[in-house]
Amino acid sequence: MSGTSATQRAGLSSLARNAIIGWAFFGGIILSLVVLINVISVIGGVVWTPFPGDFEMTEVGVAVAVFAFLPYCQMVGANVTADIFTAGASDRALGFFSLLASVVALGFSLLLLSRMYFGMLDQKAYNYTTAILQFPHWVAFIPILVSLALLAVASLITLSESVNTIRKS
Repeated sequence: MSGTSATQRAGLSSLARNAIIGWAFFGGIILSLVVLINVISVIGGVVWTPFPGDFEMTEVGVAVAVFAFLPYCQMVGANVTADIFTAGASDRALGFFSLLASVVALGFSLLLLSRMYFGMLDQKAYNYTTAILQFPHWVAFIPILVSLALLAVASLITLSESVNTIRKS
Protein backbone atom coordinates (compact mmCIF):
# COMPACT_ATOMS: atom_id res chain seq x y z
CA MET A 1 0.00 0.00 0.00
CA SER A 2 2.97 2.32 -0.02
CA GLY A 3 2.61 5.30 -2.32
CA THR A 4 -1.14 5.61 -1.92
CA SER A 5 -2.73 8.70 -0.46
CA ALA A 6 -4.61 8.63 2.84
CA THR A 7 -7.97 8.88 1.08
CA GLN A 8 -7.28 5.85 -1.13
CA ARG A 9 -6.54 3.34 1.63
CA ALA A 10 -8.36 0.05 1.41
CA GLY A 11 -10.25 -1.71 4.16
CA LEU A 12 -11.81 -0.39 7.33
CA SER A 13 -9.85 2.87 7.33
CA SER A 14 -11.20 3.77 3.90
CA LEU A 15 -14.73 2.79 4.90
CA ALA A 16 -14.47 4.89 8.07
CA ARG A 17 -13.09 7.88 6.14
CA ASN A 18 -15.92 7.68 3.61
CA ALA A 19 -18.50 7.43 6.40
CA ILE A 20 -16.99 10.47 8.13
CA ILE A 21 -17.01 12.48 4.90
CA GLY A 22 -20.60 11.43 4.19
CA TRP A 23 -21.60 12.40 7.73
CA ALA A 24 -20.05 15.85 7.25
CA PHE A 25 -22.13 16.25 4.08
CA PHE A 26 -25.18 15.26 6.14
CA GLY A 27 -24.27 18.08 8.54
CA GLY A 28 -24.03 20.47 5.61
CA ILE A 29 -27.47 19.44 4.38
CA ILE A 30 -28.93 19.97 7.86
CA LEU A 31 -27.32 23.40 8.08
CA SER A 32 -28.67 24.29 4.62
CA LEU A 33 -32.16 23.27 5.74
CA VAL A 34 -31.81 25.48 8.82
CA VAL A 35 -30.91 28.42 6.58
CA LEU A 36 -33.87 27.63 4.31
CA ILE A 37 -36.24 27.52 7.31
CA ASN A 38 -34.95 30.91 8.46
CA VAL A 39 -35.29 32.42 4.98
CA ILE A 40 -38.86 31.12 4.74
CA SER A 41 -39.61 32.48 8.20
CA VAL A 42 -38.21 35.95 7.41
CA ILE A 43 -40.01 36.15 4.07
CA GLY A 44 -43.11 34.75 5.71
CA GLY A 45 -42.96 37.44 8.39
CA VAL A 46 -43.00 40.11 5.70
CA VAL A 47 -45.44 38.56 3.21
CA TRP A 48 -47.67 36.22 5.22
CA THR A 49 -47.13 34.43 8.55
CA PRO A 50 -43.71 33.32 9.79
CA PHE A 51 -42.70 29.68 10.02
CA PRO A 52 -43.84 28.46 13.47
CA GLY A 53 -41.06 26.98 15.59
CA ASP A 54 -38.22 28.29 13.46
CA PHE A 55 -36.13 29.05 16.55
CA GLU A 56 -36.62 25.51 17.82
CA MET A 57 -35.63 23.91 14.53
CA THR A 58 -32.64 26.27 14.24
CA GLU A 59 -31.48 25.27 17.71
CA VAL A 60 -31.77 21.54 17.00
CA GLY A 61 -30.42 21.75 13.45
CA VAL A 62 -27.34 23.77 14.31
CA ALA A 63 -26.50 21.47 17.23
CA VAL A 64 -26.77 18.38 15.01
CA ALA A 65 -24.75 20.04 12.22
CA VAL A 66 -21.94 21.17 14.52
CA PHE A 67 -21.55 17.69 15.97
CA ALA A 68 -21.65 16.20 12.44
CA PHE A 69 -18.63 18.32 11.45
CA LEU A 70 -16.46 17.29 14.42
CA PRO A 71 -15.31 13.88 13.06
CA TYR A 72 -14.29 15.40 9.73
CA CYS A 73 -12.38 18.20 11.44
CA GLN A 74 -10.52 15.62 13.54
CA MET A 75 -9.76 13.43 10.54
CA VAL A 76 -8.30 16.20 8.37
CA GLY A 77 -6.58 18.06 11.21
CA ALA A 78 -8.80 21.14 10.92
CA ASN A 79 -9.21 21.63 14.65
CA VAL A 80 -7.83 24.73 16.31
CA THR A 81 -4.06 24.58 16.69
CA ALA A 82 -1.33 26.92 17.89
CA ASP A 83 1.07 26.58 14.96
CA ILE A 84 3.10 29.58 16.04
CA PHE A 85 4.52 27.51 18.91
CA THR A 86 5.37 24.50 16.76
CA ALA A 87 6.59 26.23 13.58
CA GLY A 88 10.20 25.18 14.15
CA ALA A 89 9.48 21.79 15.70
CA SER A 90 10.78 18.56 14.22
CA ASP A 91 8.52 16.01 12.51
CA ARG A 92 8.92 13.76 15.54
CA ALA A 93 7.79 16.52 17.93
CA LEU A 94 4.85 17.40 15.68
CA GLY A 95 3.92 13.72 15.56
CA PHE A 96 4.04 13.57 19.35
CA PHE A 97 1.79 16.62 19.69
CA SER A 98 -0.58 15.15 17.12
CA LEU A 99 -0.58 11.86 19.05
CA LEU A 100 -1.37 13.71 22.27
CA ALA A 101 -4.19 15.65 20.58
CA SER A 102 -5.62 12.41 19.17
CA VAL A 103 -5.58 10.78 22.61
CA VAL A 104 -7.36 13.80 24.10
CA ALA A 105 -9.93 13.78 21.27
CA LEU A 106 -10.53 10.06 21.76
CA GLY A 107 -11.03 10.47 25.49
CA PHE A 108 -13.26 13.50 24.96
CA SER A 109 -15.40 11.71 22.38
CA LEU A 110 -15.86 8.59 24.53
CA LEU A 111 -16.69 10.63 27.64
CA LEU A 112 -19.17 12.78 25.74
CA LEU A 113 -20.65 9.71 24.02
CA SER A 114 -21.44 8.07 27.36
CA ARG A 115 -22.79 11.25 28.97
CA MET A 116 -24.90 12.18 25.94
CA TYR A 117 -26.31 8.65 25.80
CA PHE A 118 -27.51 8.87 29.39
CA GLY A 119 -28.75 12.41 28.74
CA MET A 120 -30.80 11.10 25.82
CA LEU A 121 -32.31 8.42 28.05
CA ASP A 122 -33.27 11.09 30.61
CA GLN A 123 -34.80 13.33 27.94
CA LYS A 124 -36.83 10.37 26.69
CA ALA A 125 -37.89 9.20 30.16
CA TYR A 126 -39.12 12.65 31.14
CA ASN A 127 -40.70 13.22 27.72
CA TYR A 128 -39.12 16.66 27.20
CA THR A 129 -40.33 18.43 24.05
CA THR A 130 -39.89 21.81 22.44
CA ALA A 131 -42.48 24.41 23.38
CA ILE A 132 -44.06 25.20 20.01
CA LEU A 133 -43.62 22.14 17.80
CA GLN A 134 -43.62 19.59 20.61
CA PHE A 135 -40.55 17.99 19.00
CA PRO A 136 -39.07 15.41 21.43
CA HIS A 137 -35.59 16.49 22.60
CA TRP A 138 -34.23 12.94 22.68
CA VAL A 139 -34.57 12.52 18.90
CA ALA A 140 -31.86 15.16 18.33
CA PHE A 141 -29.49 13.10 20.46
CA ILE A 142 -29.43 10.21 17.96
CA PRO A 143 -27.40 11.95 15.21
CA ILE A 144 -25.25 13.58 17.89
CA LEU A 145 -24.40 10.15 19.31
CA VAL A 146 -23.51 8.93 15.81
CA SER A 147 -21.28 11.99 15.41
CA LEU A 148 -19.49 11.29 18.68
CA ALA A 149 -18.96 7.64 17.72
CA LEU A 150 -17.49 8.78 14.40
CA LEU A 151 -15.34 11.29 16.28
CA ALA A 152 -13.90 8.39 18.28
CA VAL A 153 -13.19 6.54 15.02
CA ALA A 154 -11.58 9.64 13.50
CA SER A 155 -9.47 9.99 16.65
CA LEU A 156 -8.27 6.41 16.26
CA ILE A 157 -7.38 7.09 12.63
CA THR A 158 -5.37 10.21 13.51
CA LEU A 159 -3.79 8.39 16.45
CA SER A 160 -2.58 5.67 14.09
CA GLU A 161 -1.26 8.25 11.64
CA SER A 162 0.59 10.04 14.46
CA VAL A 163 2.23 6.80 15.58
CA ASN A 164 3.34 6.19 11.98
CA THR A 165 4.75 9.74 11.76
CA ILE A 166 6.73 9.24 14.96
CA ARG A 167 8.08 5.87 13.76
CA LYS A 168 9.18 7.29 10.42
CA SER A 169 11.03 10.26 11.92
